[in-house]
Amino acid sequence: MNHGIVIIGSGFAARQLVKNIRKQDAHVPLTLIADDSIDEYNKPDLSHVISLGQSADDLTRQTAGEFAEQYNLQLFPHTWVTDIDAEGHVVKCRDREWRYDKLVLATGASALVPPVAGHELMLTLNSQLEYRASQTTLRDAQRVLIVGGGLIGTELAMDFCRAGKAVTLLDNRASILAALMPPEVSSRLQHRLTDMGVHLLLKTQLAGLTQEASGIEATLADGRTIAADVVIAATGLRPETVLARRAGISVDRGVQVDNFLQTSHPDIYAIGDCAEIEGRLLPFLQPIQLSAMVLAKNLLHVQTPLRLPAMLIKVKTPDLPLHLAGETQRSDLSWEIALNADGMLAKGVDESGTLRGFVVSEARMKDAFTLLKTLAV
Repeated sequence: MNHGIVIIGSGFAARQLVKNIRKQDAHVPLTLIADDSIDEYNKPDLSHVISLGQSADDLTRQTAGEFAEQYNLQLFPHTWVTDIDAEGHVVKCRDREWRYDKLVLATGASALVPPVAGHELMLTLNSQLEYRASQTTLRDAQRVLIVGGGLIGTELAMDFCRAGKAVTLLDNRASILAALMPPEVSSRLQHRLTDMGVHLLLKTQLAGLTQEASGIEATLADGRTIAADVVIAATGLRPETVLARRAGISVDRGVQVDNFLQTSHPDIYAIGDCAEIEGRLLPFLQPIQLSAMVLAKNLLHVQTPLRLPAMLIKVKTPDLPLHLAGETQRSDLSWEIALNADGMLAKGVDESGTLRGFVVSEARMKDAFTLLKTLAV
């Protein structure tokens, strides 16, 4: 009997995979199981919901029912998978089971919350579901403390500031976007944030949070305190690996897969934010899109390795947008930075003068695709 393909998860990676499978095979049985509603929304839009005044429902692009009808698949929303029997090819939840020929883990990643005293007072904005639970609180808040000055924290800081809120952005590093680029490159965006009114607290450690009558009091490691109406954790993502571990599948930082997106079990694959592809976590849209194209072929028995080209990462800060690509986080690069009123073009070169990474902003973003062609990969 043909049990077909079962996918656990309903995010961008899962949906892209479904669409790519159906481009090649209209009839292979497809089942999608997820713990949410399986309604489609664009996750990057969460970086702009406050300034645009959007509700969680405004983000929905396609309902689960419409998705199931369009792509001919069985959906099981609000369903929590408890175990995977890898040898028996069975997915289990509390009251039912599904048999599969091929299984795909698209379980995503959860937002990290710093383990400080009072951490339960922090909110996260990593899904439509999380936003729905906190949208009233976020809309009504006037004083916003964002913990984490990376990609998401920086985008949220600008968004809340554009919405007229008093924003403090806290990070223990010496500059924003420190995991992606050196301070001399991120400084243009850093200055724009401060010019807008964002209060930056860098090289600063959060010690704890307490609920007071007037709001939340954040205590810093040096004893200072900050009053806020809401505190948002934006300190990174942790791939969801519990099911894989329980099934005996190899896991490190994420679910380990090779360049065919295959796990340590030959009939189980992983894609998206939960997957660690040959040692790399790649929680960005373009690698997920390319992974979905390749995995669809592999699931349909057309063995195709994933080959990732140089890819752009977009920092969605509308008042000063950035694009970057390559190994911009390398500490051994020399940076050539050209600044003018239109924007910034920063090139990171190695000892031989080879271009290894670049960052462009504003009007200079049009140069990104030309630079991509010359980037060493």
